[in-house]
Amino acid sequence: MESEALDVVIVGAGLSGISAAYHLQTRLPDKSYAILEAREDLGGTWDLFRYPGIRSDSDMYTLGYSFRPWTSPKAIADGPSILAYIRETAEAYGIDRRIRYRRRVERARWSSELARWEIDARDSVTGEPTRFTARFLFVCAGYYDYEAGYTPDFPGRERYRGRVVHPQSWTPDVDYDGKRVVVIGSGATAVTLVPELAKRAAHVTMLQRSPTYIVSMPARDAVADWMRGRLSSTAAYSVTRWKNVLLGMGFYGFCRKAPGVAKRLLVRQMKRSAGRAVDAETHLTPAYDPWDQRLCLVPDGDLFDALRQGTAEIVTDHVESFTEGGLRLRSGEELAADLVVTATGLQLKFLGGMTLEVDGKRVEAPGHMVYKGAMLSDVPNFAFAIGYTNASWTLKCDLTSEYVCRLLRHMDAGGYVSAAPRRNDPSLTEEPIIDFSSSYVRRALGAMPKQGSRTPWKLHQNYALDLALFRHGKLADGAMEFTRRSTG
Repeated sequence: MESEALDVVIVGAGLSGISAAYHLQTRLPDKSYAILEAREDLGGTWDLFRYPGIRSDSDMYTLGYSFRPWTSPKAIADGPSILAYIRETAEAYGIDRRIRYRRRVERARWSSELARWEIDARDSVTGEPTRFTARFLFVCAGYYDYEAGYTPDFPGRERYRGRVVHPQSWTPDVDYDGKRVVVIGSGATAVTLVPELAKRAAHVTMLQRSPTYIVSMPARDAVADWMRGRLSSTAAYSVTRWKNVLLGMGFYGFCRKAPGVAKRLLVRQMKRSAGRAVDAETHLTPAYDPWDQRLCLVPDGDLFDALRQGTAEIVTDHVESFTEGGLRLRSGEELAADLVVTATGLQLKFLGGMTLEVDGKRVEAPGHMVYKGAMLSDVPNFAFAIGYTNASWTLKCDLTSEYVCRLLRHMDAGGYVSAAPRRNDPSLTEEPIIDFSSSYVRRALGAMPKQGSRTPWKLHQNYALDLALFRHGKLADGAMEFTRRSTG
């Protein structure tokens, strides 16, 4: 069996994995590392998803890396542009040469005696096993299941004569030209798909069980455009990034402190954007408060344009069953469809589904607590990168990568071979790791670790607080236990 010994193993070559590699090789150039990627190319989500119109659901000045400016004029970028940005970043810093493709990590075992991880991977095509050892394991695999999205078990689906496709499984042969299309769902994927499909389909219906908050944002950032003509690309990017971070934090704080006011403002804006084409009370007024679920973003109001033009419509109802020619709804209405797209959500899979063991004992995620949103209680020399739920994914992942480098430098300076967060405060109480009411979150919470009631076990969902905590907070904070190699 092939084996390779490294200082750090990074799992996943998506947005966060490339960030982790950059920070590691820049801040700790003497450390050996490799990225293990299960797929045959880098890019993660942006290489996997190929459905029409795929784009970012946050602005690229915050979704982009802190160390590499996003220079395109598109503030809300399409999937291929984001994938190209990730590839160019990996190539520019030589990170692409450190990626081991088709290495699906199945199990990682920590030995306190040896102070190292033994990582078992398998070639995702041939099935050939590979083993790596590492002093530190950094999982950047996100929390989505890459194997399949979530599709409810709709009654009568076997009777339907058309095609049913989940966006995660979209292939180039999916034909929607001149077709009647029903998109089931109202989240980010649905609001992205509908206006794009409406350009070529005969008609598109977005079938939702309940309304979602949909916010229109300019596809280009006028402030960024203005600054790019007057400042260097790095300075313009930095200023725009902080401008958008602060605006996002302010808007989120306003929504949480005055949800009723925020709801009225958002619904009024949606109603104005849709015009008379949509009954706003029925189809654009969510039952929950803003940020109880993630808001959906549409560039230049493209979804509302399609609704006003009549090439798309919204129907709020529940699916009773499929029929031969479409869908029968609970209200008794029938929707004719040549193609049904089940934009019904994704499935969460913590750590990409890999198994962790510490000294022969399996790590069961629900029995552990997240430390700084980046490590697990009682799991040594281990970190994972997940982004914010109320802001861009990369903001938090960049900070996590910086923190891991700080931690490794501190360990080297102190002669420590391991570092593990310990839940040693008896007054600490458990809370769900993600405070969202979204169905995809509720379905997965039972398999996820918990967060705690206060720092450093609390997920703040606040970039400014995390910036101070990750860059300047004490490493030896009473919760982190450092261990030197035994001389006995």
